[in-house]
Amino acid sequence: MNGAIDPTNGKTRLRSSLERAAAGGEPSVGQWLEFPGYTLARTVASLGCDWVLIDCEHGNIDDSAMYHAVAAVTTGGASPVVRVAGSENWMIKRALDAGAHGIMVPMCETIEQATAVARFAHYPNPQTFPSGTRGAGGLFANPSFALSAPEYLRRANELVTVIVQIESRAGVANCAEIAGVDGIDALFIGPNDLASSMGYFAFDHPKIPEVQEASAKVLVAAVAKGKFAGHFALGAEEAARRVKQGWHFVNCGADMVAITAWMTSEMARLSSAIREQT
Repeated sequence: MNGAIDPTNGKTRLRSSLERAAAGGEPSVGQWLEFPGYTLARTVASLGCDWVLIDCEHGNIDDSAMYHAVAAVTTGGASPVVRVAGSENWMIKRALDAGAHGIMVPMCETIEQATAVARFAHYPNPQTFPSGTRGAGGLFANPSFALSAPEYLRRANELVTVIVQIESRAGVANCAEIAGVDGIDALFIGPNDLASSMGYFAFDHPKIPEVQEASAKVLVAAVAKGKFAGHFALGAEEAARRVKQGWHFVNCGADMVAITAWMTSEMARLSSAIREQT
């Protein structure tokens, strides 16, 4: 039994949760992994989130660790989403062949980039996606979907979720065209890089009106084209605020952030307790 797959329709937990959110239900909520490790990924996946993002762009996760994390997240009952390091064909291919339920591609700025990502992420199919170029040799993905290899090959184009990140001035300017690309399922705001591209300090993005206006423009463009819209968040309050704004999917922190915050807090509490004793 694969808890990351809906037995009634065979859809991934990621896709089912996105459709639920777009229909006005509860949002699709994920967690973010920067660290490698099968046990860590499985533990995080079992904590109630719909999906876990495996960060191969900025995280300490290589190709082998990515394969392990994808399997661990699926075992934990959530959908594995792999953020690849770039939009190159081989990166997308490796993530999908590992069994990712979705991919997230950073720094998408033009319709041409989005079109290429969509081609790389889809098998060629004369009826549903004739421009697809994904190679059909991978045999590791199907268990993540509770399918046989032939069944996966037939259904992957409809089951895999393709997400592109909008995180620059150029991406925002072209977001409506990007959202209209067939085979792109969702747009996701990377607020730190978006703020940087606009000339601001990255971590100040929540209080910069220009950045917030740009994000809102992407949300409108995605919804207008019938695509899902997501936004990065470092914690519950920020995630809830984004949901209230209408975003369909958000993460609720990251392992690196959680560990740093908790250990820093506990070290401060310990220092205070020791001072009180002396």
